[in-house]
Amino acid sequence: MSTNPAFVQPTAHTTRPDLQGTFGMAAATHWIATASAQAVLERGGNAFDAAVAGAFVLHVVEPHLNGPGGDMTAVFATADDKTPTVLVGQGPAPAGATPEHFRAEGLDLVPGAGALAAAVPGAVDAWLMLLRDHGTWELADVLAFAIGYARDGHPVAPRVVATISTVQDLFRDHWPSSAARWMPGGWVPVPGTVIRNETWAAVLDRLVDAGSAHTGGSADDRVARIDAARDAWSSGFVAEAIDRFVRAPHRHASGTDHAGVIRASDMAAFRATYEPATTAEFRGYTVAKTGPWGQGPALLQTLRLLEPFDDAQLDPSTVDGAHTIVEAQKLAMADREAYYGDHDVPMDALLSDAYTDARRALIGDRASHEFRPGSTADGPSTLPPLRETYTPGGEPIAGIGEPTVPAPVEDRGEPIVMATGETRGDTVHIDVVDRWGNIISATPSGGWLQSSPTIPELGFCLGTRMQMTWLEEGTASTLRPGERPRTTLTPTLVLRDGEPVVALGSPGGDQQDQWQLLFLLRTIVGGYSPQQAIDAPALHTTSFPGSFWPRTWTPGGLVVEDRLGEDVIAGLEELGHVVTRAGDWALGRLSCVTRDPATGVMGAAANPRGAQGHAAGR
Repeated sequence: MSTNPAFVQPTAHTTRPDLQGTFGMAAATHWIATASAQAVLERGGNAFDAAVAGAFVLHVVEPHLNGPGGDMTAVFATADDKTPTVLVGQGPAPAGATPEHFRAEGLDLVPGAGALAAAVPGAVDAWLMLLRDHGTWELADVLAFAIGYARDGHPVAPRVVATISTVQDLFRDHWPSSAARWMPGGWVPVPGTVIRNETWAAVLDRLVDAGSAHTGGSADDRVARIDAARDAWSSGFVAEAIDRFVRAPHRHASGTDHAGVIRASDMAAFRATYEPATTAEFRGYTVAKTGPWGQGPALLQTLRLLEPFDDAQLDPSTVDGAHTIVEAQKLAMADREAYYGDHDVPMDALLSDAYTDARRALIGDRASHEFRPGSTADGPSTLPPLRETYTPGGEPIAGIGEPTVPAPVEDRGEPIVMATGETRGDTVHIDVVDRWGNIISATPSGGWLQSSPTIPELGFCLGTRMQMTWLEEGTASTLRPGERPRTTLTPTLVLRDGEPVVALGSPGGDQQDQWQLLFLLRTIVGGYSPQQAIDAPALHTTSFPGSFWPRTWTPGGLVVEDRLGEDVIAGLEELGHVVTRAGDWALGRLSCVTRDPATGVMGAAANPRGAQGHAAGR
């Protein structure tokens, strides 16, 4: 592939090689997860066996970014069926989670930390269902990697330590079970300390043991063993322990104490599902995303807006390109706020030619500071509050409000964690492709160690996905019991002529699709290699209400890596963009795997920022 001369040429040397091979590839946000997934491929497992093994390892090695009490979404295709399919591991709001309950508790936003914000955990059941239906390995073999790292330990990463350090006073003063879990001896561990979670290892052992009654070697017996583990999770000892623990009030990000409302009955009512992907065409490629109960279709809307522009206007490394891209993203994200949620969303209208053409006409020569959702026959819904700052009760809270990237930047694309536990941005990611043509992109998240108090019997905590709902009536994402919060988790599968060719994704909350868009433009239009695209300077807009507490926005906000260049940054400021500099290597944690259907050659690339993501394969 040659680079498009209309684009700024990539640097001569990449931070990491573009891997190529014919056996199998894995890429993830932590090298231990990548190595575990690749080990499964080496031992004959397929891409789904490998992804499940790597995902459970991510629970252990990146506990500040995901956990068993969280959620996940994935998009995949099998060797036998190239149709992109979404794995839905996003649980709904519990039956007791009503706007009236939150208001009775004195709240006007769902808190960003604390078990009252917990949706039903969906990740574990989803991974087990994927293993059952599309994997080949036994559950015990797949979980052996995570059990080993949890029981025997692993060297803790610096960002995990930084997160624990940030919330250490919260743990000591209000969440003693978390202090006992993450601060053994009362102290924050230092990077490289071997940490263990024997309690979680024991839970995984019990899930495996749940299927011990089914001792046969047939495929039906394997399915029965996995289903028994799913039952033990959703209807057995895990659900019962969660129910007991959350009934005790504890400190939330609001600064007040509340009990959780999730119950064992909520856990029992949930099972992961599959559904067809939502797709759109762009420059000869099909891009597959989740439905509009997630933010993924906003990427599709953005691509549709950008499709007819000249190539030079799609280069993120130029003033004209960055401006055009960001203005299109603002329009798509405004529609996300006005339409997307767990209900009937008029996606056909939002992706139609007529609607897209009318919206494209709004992209002007100056940066818009307005919030501009479009109108269809079915909307928009009531708009959410537009607040540049939020202080419950009027008291100042350090660190809230936009821009979301502090200076100096230390987060390297990871979440910004406040001392009260709330987190903006989140998540891990894993991609796997095997020699048979199975391919998956998955983004697990939630249940961060700072989300809510650790449940002592289980060794993990619950997530806070309900903070992405509104308590105001009539919005597209108003909190409703039994409905899924509109998640930011947004993996991507790309197809050419009906064949999957790229699986990619990134952590980053509201920025996930914005950073993936840059990758797609640079590879599909610009001719960059995957590693060149990942290495290239990143940017994103904050000119829409954020999904994370406290749900604020920055009109015209634009966050950029300094490597974009002084002239480009100055040019964007002249166009009216409110620019925040993030540092040279600060935005995005993308990874990807690729496959050429004509040759069978596979590839992989991973993010260098933070020196933690890793790709492997041969």
